[in-house]
Amino acid sequence: MNLSRRRALAGLALGTTLGAAAWPAAAQGGTAGYPTKPVRLIVPVGAGAAPDVVARLMAERLGALWKQTLIVDNKPGAGGIPGMSALAHAPADGYTLGFVPAAMATITPLIYKNPQFNPDTDLTPIATVGTSPLLLVTPASSGIKTLAELARHAKAQPGKVNFAAPQSNSLPHLAGEMVSRAGQMQLFFIPYPSPPAAVTAVLSGDALLTADGLPGLLPHIKAGRLRALAVTSDKRLPGFEDIPTVAETYPSFEAIGWFSLFAPAGVPTAVAEQLNRDVARVMQAPELVARLAEMGIYPRTGSVAEAREFYQAQRGSMKRIVAELGLQAQ
Repeated sequence: MNLSRRRALAGLALGTTLGAAAWPAAAQGGTAGYPTKPVRLIVPVGAGAAPDVVARLMAERLGALWKQTLIVDNKPGAGGIPGMSALAHAPADGYTLGFVPAAMATITPLIYKNPQFNPDTDLTPIATVGTSPLLLVTPASSGIKTLAELARHAKAQPGKVNFAAPQSNSLPHLAGEMVSRAGQMQLFFIPYPSPPAAVTAVLSGDALLTADGLPGLLPHIKAGRLRALAVTSDKRLPGFEDIPTVAETYPSFEAIGWFSLFAPAGVPTAVAEQLNRDVARVMQAPELVARLAEMGIYPRTGSVAEAREFYQAQRGSMKRIVAELGLQAQ
């Protein structure tokens, strides 16, 4: 992504999103002409972070569709607990929504003793907005070209091959642990304070493997410094068909980031259905699809029921890996 585009996205991330066209009347407890007042969109990360940028891109277009203001309310910190708790305890009237990254909805409730919200009883998924797969990369100088070669190399020296990831219990960390278990590699995990720090560890030779989203890795891949071994989605990515999926080596594997629109439990069904349709409508705009692709994010549409099924499947997957790894809530 060029510098001007980064500045444009950063500027958008700091702005307030406004709106524009009224909704049809929402029955079943909804207010006629919903929304008839500003809608609050809680984002449980800081302004300028990738989820915040995507949330504001979506909010800008939803507001234009509704002719109403969407107020983006950033509540970062503590694994997303401040934002998730605020969303969980808000009125279920459709005027407080949450733009939720995968980790906050699936990992945080498992690794914090008091997350202050229960995703199964306090929240309801409205729409899956997009997915963000990870790439597994190794130094190009390592000579390792496939996951099978990585597994052979790691098995030859169990516990001595380092895997770098940003922070313990992050999605890249758990994805790496899942690959390690799938291939019986016994990789040694080393936490780093941020994704760029983990990538630097691989570039410097302090670690043999890391996982990160496409934007942070592609410049190094294109420059020949890193080699992509696999992508963690269940299908190869458009434009990167030469990179195999992990599932091609270890069947049924999937570990992806994603973003979903949530509401407090009990939101009127008609409001949920309308939200779902309008999110799908704005997220399929060609210019937005292209912009998200630059960020390694792929829009995903489906009904409210499909959004809930997707969330439950993702939550179940994280529960299994956390249990298998013996991680304890802190």
